[in-house]
Amino acid sequence: MAERYDVVVIGAGPGGYVAAIRAAQLGMKVACVEKRPTLGGTCLNIGCIPSKALLDSSEYYHLAHDKFVRHGIKVTGLEIDVPAMLARKDRVVKELTDGVGFLFRKNKITPVFGAARLASPTTVAVQKNGGGEETLEAGHILLATGSAPVNLPFIPFDGKTVVSSTEALCFERVPEHLVVVGGGYIGLELGSVWRRLGAKVTVIEFLPRIVPLADIELGTLLHKSLAKQGLEFHLETRVTGAKVTGERVAVSAEKKDGSALTVDCDRVLVAVGRRPYTEGLGLAEAGVNADSKTGKVPVDKHFRTNVPTVSAIGDLIDGPMLAHKAEDEGVAWAELLAGKAGHVDYDTIPSVIYTWPEMAGVGITEEQAKERKLDYRVGKFPFLANGRAKAMDETEGLVKILADAKTDRVLGVHILGPRASDLIAEAVTTMEFAGSAEDIARICHSHPTLSEAVKEAAMAVDRWSIHS
Repeated sequence: MAERYDVVVIGAGPGGYVAAIRAAQLGMKVACVEKRPTLGGTCLNIGCIPSKALLDSSEYYHLAHDKFVRHGIKVTGLEIDVPAMLARKDRVVKELTDGVGFLFRKNKITPVFGAARLASPTTVAVQKNGGGEETLEAGHILLATGSAPVNLPFIPFDGKTVVSSTEALCFERVPEHLVVVGGGYIGLELGSVWRRLGAKVTVIEFLPRIVPLADIELGTLLHKSLAKQGLEFHLETRVTGAKVTGERVAVSAEKKDGSALTVDCDRVLVAVGRRPYTEGLGLAEAGVNADSKTGKVPVDKHFRTNVPTVSAIGDLIDGPMLAHKAEDEGVAWAELLAGKAGHVDYDTIPSVIYTWPEMAGVGITEEQAKERKLDYRVGKFPFLANGRAKAMDETEGLVKILADAKTDRVLGVHILGPRASDLIAEAVTTMEFAGSAEDIARICHSHPTLSEAVKEAAMAVDRWSIHS
């Protein structure tokens, strides 16, 4: 007899494990199937967490190498120990994935390790990692299998010299020359890691600018900052192939004017996006629709597919492929299933690029405001004029706030600067409550803090910024 559950979640990443926990909190009997031997999905194992661990390690090295002397700190004999750096990264990952296991035990969630397949609209067949097959009966099935890197057929991954983000987290040594194909957040973050540690880094981007979805003004400033740090950029350039010879790779590309470009390197990171991961799930056999071009699974406002007992969240459905978006959807799905008012406001999902300076945004960009012919005002404030940023010696960047010209309601906030990833939360909160720029401006912010730059930008919307 198959074990019967109220909910079976397929995928234990941020969307899946959060959905499982929330469903269990609401009194449901829950099982969660995970293909990897550890919980946490791409984010905890080979994505968000390990990349941030390496970003922080490489930033410490950069500070010691380039900035400590400006603070009166002299360092001699500075060296990089890549194996120790990677070992620390792995420890961080293990602690967090073990933490998810603890939360499963705490909430009485049954983890099942193996490859899941929809055997029917209410049955999940699992080919277990240890051998054998297990069948799980479910009142509801949630698909939360995330995404995988896009593979370019003319530069196939080989796992060593031409790699995805997964392998770029585990280089056994600092590359001599790393070519990054794609100027999005994944390529820029990992490119920053290895550039700080001494690699030459060349970014090749097909579009006329990096981070194409970001506010153009701040994206341009980020480009200038990264170029100043030593990253080399080739924009409006199409990669056409790569020839691997031993440890060397010759990357061929074509510029907009038709001229050819060849870059010799020892590592290539292909970071041109991600695709929904649905291989082996048996969607078609179970009658679940999926878009033939994008691989996305259409869902209704309750996250249900065309098969009422099967739902989907996270990277499988429309919207940005972000861990925090998947988490919120997991909570909302479980609450809706329990008869509560689960909800996700897709207009206030923040995005962050963890380069240094960091870049974060929420709401619409100025370009989108112009396209929609909105009547809006802009307030800006540079970190150069912020006392805490001066004290930290981190004065690059600015805060930019867009507000409706008539109502003063905040339409978008974009930050390039130190700890932008943390500062954006205030903007998200304000927008969730339909707040105004004046609301931010009138709130007392601690001094001296970086958050005062957000306050001053809000003041600047109505042209009364004090410190600029």
